[in-house]
Amino acid sequence: MSSEIGTDENPQHWHDDIGEDVGGRLNWLRAGVLGANDGIVSTAGIVMGVAGATAERTPVLVAGIAGLVAGALSMGAGEYVSVSTQRDSERSMLALEAEELERMPQTELRELAKIYERKGLSRQLARKVAEELTAHDALGAHAEAEFGIDKDNLTNPWHAAFASMIAFTVGAMLPLLVITLTPLDFRVWATVVAVAIALAIAGYTSAKLGYSPWRRAVLRNVGGGLIAMGITYAVGSVVGTAV
Repeated sequence: MSSEIGTDENPQHWHDDIGEDVGGRLNWLRAGVLGANDGIVSTAGIVMGVAGATAERTPVLVAGIAGLVAGALSMGAGEYVSVSTQRDSERSMLALEAEELERMPQTELRELAKIYERKGLSRQLARKVAEELTAHDALGAHAEAEFGIDKDNLTNPWHAAFASMIAFTVGAMLPLLVITLTPLDFRVWATVVAVAIALAIAGYTSAKLGYSPWRRAVLRNVGGGLIAMGITYAVGSVVGTAV
């Protein structure tokens, strides 16, 4: 039984600290977790691959910095384009729905009532709910019921872009600093350990913020990161030996 949930005598909801902006929170969480994980894994893969090919520090540092900058910009641009496309779609759907409400209000009212009837309300109550919601905010009621859109809280592409860029940069700094500052004899294993710990923390944090099981998230993060580093190090070793 979760300690975050109370009883009827002592009411306590697990979502009390979330507030109403669930969509915004999930948007930041998705962008931040994706950015941090990608920063850790991709940069670790780059520096491990180069470290497998050469024992010199300069090529590893240059490759790591290039990967960090390119990755952060790519993540930010990708998130901005993706979320902007989603926002444009939401706005178009709202505009079309607003036009339908203006041109055929009674048809839309019956449609909204049917939605609530399918959810379990009686026909009379569904009609009453639809009428009251329409009188209060017709577009908002239809947008939420039909498309799951909060017309007053659309997704923000800039939030997602900056969250991804910052998270990617923070995540990428760890393997880059560890592998360039650690003595040559230990740099590979030190990077592996540091990355595994960072991915475990990222997985645990994302699971807790998203109210999901943390063990699965940690294993998924750490396992995927270690596999990626192992493969890139092996490729770097083979290429370095061949060249």
